[in-house]
Amino acid sequence: METNLLGVEDEIVKRLKTVYDPEIPVNIYDLGLIYGVDVDEAKNVTVTMTLTAPACPAADFIAEDVKMSIESITGVQNVEVKIVFEPEWHKDMMSEEAKLELGFL
Repeated sequence: METNLLGVEDEIVKRLKTVYDPEIPVNIYDLGLIYGVDVDEAKNVTVTMTLTAPACPAADFIAEDVKMSIESITGVQNVEVKIVFEPEWHKDMMSEEAKLELGFL
């Protein structure tokens, strides 16, 4: 069973890397906006994430895109997206690839 859950988690990460903030040309996973992904044995998924700014105008769009991307994975039952602002996001949370893409390296 654990191997099956790991496969789902890998697929979730792949799907998260297809979700972009419309204002930033880097996916939300590499931006460091994903704080956690929890998958229970029934394949219910909870994604804890943040945004680059609390007043992000694309917040609803991004959260819905995350939800729809993960719901499309075979076997996933329910998806809940929790947006949090603690800890506060900062550019050091980005992957090296994201920093390079955005000119921070």
